[in-house]
Amino acid sequence: MILLCGLHNLEEAAKLAERLLQVVRPSFHFDDQELHVTTSIGISLYPHDGKDADTLIKHADIALYRAKEHGRDNYKMYTPAMNERAFEKLSLENSLRGALERNEFVLNYQPQVSLRSGRIVGAEALLRWQRPGGEYLTPDDFIELAEDTGLIVPLGEWVLRTACSQNKLWQLAGLPPLHVGVNLSARQFQQQSLIRSIAIILEETGLDPRYLDLELTESTIMKNSEEATETLIELKSKGIQISIDDFGTGYSSLSRLKRFPITALKIDQSFVHDCMTDPDDAAIVAAIISLAHSMKLRVIAEGVETKGQLEFLRSLKCDAVQGSIVGVPISADTFSEMMLKKAQRKAWKLTPLPLEKS
Repeated sequence: MILLCGLHNLEEAAKLAERLLQVVRPSFHFDDQELHVTTSIGISLYPHDGKDADTLIKHADIALYRAKEHGRDNYKMYTPAMNERAFEKLSLENSLRGALERNEFVLNYQPQVSLRSGRIVGAEALLRWQRPGGEYLTPDDFIELAEDTGLIVPLGEWVLRTACSQNKLWQLAGLPPLHVGVNLSARQFQQQSLIRSIAIILEETGLDPRYLDLELTESTIMKNSEEATETLIELKSKGIQISIDDFGTGYSSLSRLKRFPITALKIDQSFVHDCMTDPDDAAIVAAIISLAHSMKLRVIAEGVETKGQLEFLRSLKCDAVQGSIVGVPISADTFSEMMLKKAQRKAWKLTPLPLEKS
């Protein structure tokens, strides 16, 4: 902590912060190792940001964390908006800690449809948080906070158990078998108890492992790839399906990719969205499908919204699609009703499915 006296304006504090950042940036050697240090700085000014030490320190701390959120190695001045944001984050964190016990989480399921048969062959389980008062949050609103607090581990186990249990219930109801996709966070994947936890969940729910599809991002499996390979091999040996989610947005090494025992690649929706208007995106989509098929992997395109996109993917022999053109995320009950109607018709035509308003 640095206390500066006699400042006339914020510019003087900013200049000193810049000097501090520059002083620590040069690397130095210690015990035969080259070390690099970066600094994040939060600044509050008396009396504008507080009239006592405790308030000034608290506000400087809030600004410090704001600097870290913006990539570190920089400084931020405190603003009242930061305090409001910090309060909202703390309030959300407090609510999140008890949400699991209060049964506030639900899973929606988005169908995955085969382009060859028109059948629904799978569903991705998507987490939703129904807060008291009717507020409805998607993972974008809280998953980062769950990661930071460690709550992602018990929450992830709940998602796995609920999705596996629901899939088994569909099978017991006589619905056509399908696999259910569950996203694994990086923190979950790094848990030493992951394989044992999944095995217990499969045993307790009675779901055949081949109907569980674990979805991981490229960045998750590329970190500590040797350990990741061992984990994936063990999961695959149990009959579990493994997909790489949002493929094309990370930094894959093809030499490593071919060693991973994966089942499918999911093309990120950012490429699908403009594949009809952007030649580069169209080329990327075609390349991913060709690459996957050459490696004997299935390909699922995410975010398919238009008939043009659908026909383009069909022409490239993409295996399956997921998106609003075939169905938005819906509740388990609505998904069951939709599957029953399809089964009764005995005609699995590739037509847009009914949308459910959330």
